Amino acid sequence: MAKSSNTRKPASGTRRKNRTARAPNDIDRLVGANIRALRLDRGLTLADLASEMSISHQQLQKYETGTNRLSAGMMCAAAEVLSVEIGELFRSKSVPEGESDPATRLREEAGFWVRRIRTQGNLRIAVRILKVLAS
Repeated sequence: MAKSSNTRKPASGTRRKNRTARAPNDIDRLVGANIRALRLDRGLTLADLASEMSISHQQLQKYETGTNRLSAGMMCAAAEVLSVEIGELFRSKSVPEGESDPATRLREEAGFWVRRIRTQGNLRIAVRILKVLAS
């Protein structure tokens, strides 16, 4: 006589197939689109930004297209690499221009480019230029 197993198979249709709670939503897609826009604005390729975030370019593409959700840690990494406040990733394009400080955005972009300078000589030149512009 065959032994009966104590494990049961789930009844047909009871398995949870749809994970809507974990599926990307409109905010995830907005954050991804903003990361892409900032990346392109800075002249970075998928590979460039992905490398600086320590992820694959395929994963970054999934974030940008809204296929995958970004974790809080990944949002922080993206904001840091792109030199923006994390709130900038949530900014809707429908926000009127007057509500966003253009000078703040320009300072963030300037900081991004300064941090990308690799040689001490070029950094020294950039500092001299900034000092002249600021006076």
